[in-house]
Amino acid sequence: MADFLGMMKQAAQLQSKMQAMQEELGNVEVEGISGGGMVAVRMTAKMEVKGVKIDPSLMKAEDREILEDLLVTAHNDARRKAETAMQEKMQALTGGLGLPPGLGLT
Repeated sequence: MADFLGMMKQAAQLQSKMQAMQEELGNVEVEGISGGGMVAVRMTAKMEVKGVKIDPSLMKAEDREILEDLLVTAHNDARRKAETAMQEKMQALTGGLGLPPGLGLT
């Protein structure tokens, strides 16, 4: 019975640490870029987009499709970096144990 109580205490501590990590992930920002830096998307590690920068040279009607593609590419770059930041935080928290697939934090 003592082992079970110890496990419950550890689970409660892990839950508390995970909540703190969730808050911290909201403060971690990454930037995805595309088009050689002509488009940038800034987002948190919780996948919340915070800002978009577009080079003025892309603000022409005939370049609309290029700009749209660059925005998608920059967003995907930022998302990958945010996922990496979140995984690094999880590894630090769980000691590298990892979580089962589908047990996301977002």
